[in-house]
This record gives sequence, C-alpha cells and structure tokens, in this order.
Amino acid sequence: MKFVDYVTITVRSGKGGAGAVSFRREPFVPQGGPNGGNGGKGGSILLEADHHLYTLLDLRYNRHHFAENGQNGSSNLKTGKDGQDMILRVPCGTVAKDTDTGEELGEVMHPGDRIMLVKGGRGGKGNDHFKTSTNRAPRHAQPGEPSEERNITLELKVLADVGLVGFPNAGKSTLISALSAARPKIADYPFTTLEPNLGVVAYRDYKSFVMADIPGIIEGAHEGRGLGLRFLKHIERNAVLLFMIPVNTENIPHAYQILLEELEAFNPELVEKPRMLALSKIDLLTPEEKAELPNQIKSLPSGLSVFPISAVAHLGLDPLKDALWTAIQTAKNA
Repeated sequence: MKFVDYVTITVRSGKGGAGAVSFRREPFVPQGGPNGGNGGKGGSILLEADHHLYTLLDLRYNRHHFAENGQNGSSNLKTGKDGQDMILRVPCGTVAKDTDTGEELGEVMHPGDRIMLVKGGRGGKGNDHFKTSTNRAPRHAQPGEPSEERNITLELKVLADVGLVGFPNAGKSTLISALSAARPKIADYPFTTLEPNLGVVAYRDYKSFVMADIPGIIEGAHEGRGLGLRFLKHIERNAVLLFMIPVNTENIPHAYQILLEELEAFNPELVEKPRMLALSKIDLLTPEEKAELPNQIKSLPSGLSVFPISAVAHLGLDPLKDALWTAIQTAKNA
C-alpha cells in the first residue's frame, strides 16, 4: 500500500431546504390558516479518526466531497428531510487545515475523534412559523441557508511510540525489521527508505510498542534539503526518540549534535522528548576497536543512554528494548 501523508480536498456542505408557503384547503374551512412546514437541514461533513487506516491514499484519488442538501418543507406542516451528514475517515494523527487561510481546524488523535469541516445550512422556516395575532395569513417563508465550501489540507503525522532518528544508511530499517514483522526495503545506499514504516515490537508478557522507521536526516533537513520536512513532522508525535549512528562513524558526538540541531531547528519542543542513542553495526568492529569505543563517545552529553547494537547479528537488542519500554511508560505517565 502506498503511504500518502498529505492531500488537499474540496468539501461542500448541503444547503438548507426552503420553508413552504401553504394554507389549509379543506371542505367547510374557507379561510384555513398557514400550514407551511420548515425546510430540512443540509448535511455536514466531518472528519473521523479510524485506527484501521494508515494512509490518506483513498482521499488522494477522491478529492471532491459534497454532502446532501436539505429538502424543502411542504404543506400540512411537513418538515423537509435533513441532508445526510458525510463522514470522511482518516488515520489517527491527521491534522486538518483550511488551505486558503492556513487556519488549523483541529486534529483527530484517537479512534472515534471527530472534527467539523463544513456545517450544513439550516432549513428555512415555513409560513406557519410567522403567523401572529395581527398577521394570520403570512405569505412568506425563509429560504434555507446556503452551503459552505472549503479547500481542506489533510496532513498525517505518524503516531508511534518510538521514532528512529539518524542519517541515511544508519541501519534504521535493519533494526525495525529485526525487532518487528515490518519488512522495509534495505540496501547499502542512502535514502533506501522514502516513506515512514511502522513496526509492532513484541515485548515481554505479550506487551508491545510501535516503532517508526523514518527517512534519514541530512544536514539542512529543516530547510527542506533531502527529504526535509516530509519526515521531520512524523517525529513530533513519538513518545521516545531513538537516535541511531553507525559505530564506525568518524566522529560520533559531532554526528549526534548535527541530528539534535536539525530537530531543534524544526521544532524546539522535540529536544525535550526522552531520547537515547543506539550505536549500530557493532559487529563490524574488531576487539581493539570495541575497546577504544568508550574514548570515542566520552564527549557525548552526560545522562544520555548509549546502546551498542547489531541488528544483523542480534547483539544488544534486549537491553535496548527494555530501556525503550521503560522510557515509553515514563513518557505516557508524565
């Protein structure tokens, strides 16, 4: 399934039905009073979160959505039928904005969450509504309210417990394939991953958490370089950030600092999230190089949890999962 995280659609609510102008016409009632009914309400269009969906693909190929109009009122005080509301189902974590004004309309985070995109027009009142002691035969009724039309931009920000942050070819896809049933494309060149991949990581006693493999960062990503803003937005919703740097990187602390600066430049709140560092590809080191590793990382920030791992050789993965689970629970209970 193609992953689509950004789409623009046009929505239009239904217009309200017009109220009726009608009078009673019965035998032996020569001057029957007004009995025009009200018009029905036009249908609204709402956005609803559905945890079974993972992409905005359906809306990319179906961009125009029009709700039903309300029906007109009729004689004998009959109210017109309301237009049916239209519900657009999207993945949890979808943000809706007015395309033309940039106004954020809201976001649906949890299954069943709803926001109103456009509201249906109210039905007009029939002439029965306007009768008074001095005007017993009103000959006017209200028209229904017009429909409302908007261009809406929908943006999906992946919901995951752990977000993998690293340069291209850092081993993120290999790690998520080793820990979960996800099978992202893996190859020895940059930008193998062009879209986020989600994997469910099984933990002890039938527990689990969700890990997101996000396309790699390059320096200047917050300015749109590389895949730029396309992937940085997906990191905003993660409870814990797992930085990944290959252990054979020439200057590990410098690489870590670049990753941190890119996140901070995009959104300063990201640096407040719990984070830890996985040094990948530990199986490539000789015993002498492993012994030298503590000296290479001694200038990393104090308090940063560091885990040397190898996803290919399955080295160090259990301590990493334990630490991630503890950090996730702490973040959720904060």
